[in-house]
Amino acid sequence: MIPLRKAKYNRFFFENLRISLVSIAGNKLRASLTITIIAIGIMSLVGIITATEAIKSSIMNSFASMGAGSFTISVNTWASSQDTKKSRRNFQITYEQAQRFKKAFSKKANVSLSISPSSVAIVKYESNKTNPNVRLEGIDENTLNNKALELAEGRNFSAGEINLNAPVAIIGMDIQNTLFGQSSALEKNISIGGKNFKVIGILKSKGASMGMSNDRVVYIPVSTATANFSIPSPNYTITVRPNDNNPDIISEAEITFRIIRNLRPADSNDFTITQSDMLANQLISNISTVVLAAYIIGLITILGASVGLMNIMLVSVNEKTKEIGTRMALGAKASVIKQQFLLESVIISQIGGLIGIVLGIVMGNAVSLITGSPFIIPWNWIGIGVALCLAVGILSGYLPAVKASKLDPIEALRYE
Repeated sequence: MIPLRKAKYNRFFFENLRISLVSIAGNKLRASLTITIIAIGIMSLVGIITATEAIKSSIMNSFASMGAGSFTISVNTWASSQDTKKSRRNFQITYEQAQRFKKAFSKKANVSLSISPSSVAIVKYESNKTNPNVRLEGIDENTLNNKALELAEGRNFSAGEINLNAPVAIIGMDIQNTLFGQSSALEKNISIGGKNFKVIGILKSKGASMGMSNDRVVYIPVSTATANFSIPSPNYTITVRPNDNNPDIISEAEITFRIIRNLRPADSNDFTITQSDMLANQLISNISTVVLAAYIIGLITILGASVGLMNIMLVSVNEKTKEIGTRMALGAKASVIKQQFLLESVIISQIGGLIGIVLGIVMGNAVSLITGSPFIIPWNWIGIGVALCLAVGILSGYLPAVKASKLDPIEALRYE
């Protein structure tokens, strides 16, 4: 008896599924509009979540490469440092101060110095030249290690080259490919701002992070950068990568640098110490605002789509009143009629949801491709999107389905 009942239920289910698909195909414009609205809502959610997850991964990878506990010491000369009595301009970190700190901390950490003469440099080799978007940076012999940069060819700067202002350079892979193509740039001279530099190293490709290419860069000795390029009030950045897990190293660095800066005990710091993991968490926290906006936009869009879907199903009930009466007269129960309209509503919402998920993944990873972030498939949000669309379909189709199931078959047959 039970198998017969199950076979009968399956027959009604597949019949209702066929009727629902025929109904959707017969009202393409109406169904397409609702599917599009649902797809836009799901695309907003999945797309922005995909993009933000990719960017978060890129941020964490970028800062993780610097090592746990790494931090930088820098000065924003345009910011005011407030103490108890007055505000004052912060003085830049001089080369002498940076070197004193490096010497004092050389046994506790790997300390590197850097300065940025230009972020819009043009690099030339013979008749070839790059676009004016090359980042030029002066570094010392420890910087490559602190930034977790690896050489594809050549070697790092030596301490002697740093001290002697040597005209040598290490280039990123974009510079190698743009100026030299298949031939190697090693031991060849490039020109930057009218100054010639011999290429002694080529970096492995690191792609981009946070919208900035790590391959479109030229590194020269920090002393050479200061000597050869006009930098008003040179301001150095110090990067510290501890040799071991010393919880007090930041405090020690702060005290050491206060002494180097000749600050009195009552003076507030006129420099900033930024931990790599703290900065990463701060950036991720800022991204959360975008995610919240995506939630709101997506949910409002889906809410509008659910109202539209409910209206479509109510219209569908009115259009099929006579058909409903015929099915009831032939023995279809109220539960079968209810299932018919719920299936139609769920199918429309799921089609919209699947289209939205695919478009969202494409849109999100297009953003991650632009920013150099890794490819991400947000499996959790794909599941949430499918469940959300299922809920929209059931909720939007329930009232129309109940209305259809309660029709009087005799009145329905006479309906025109």
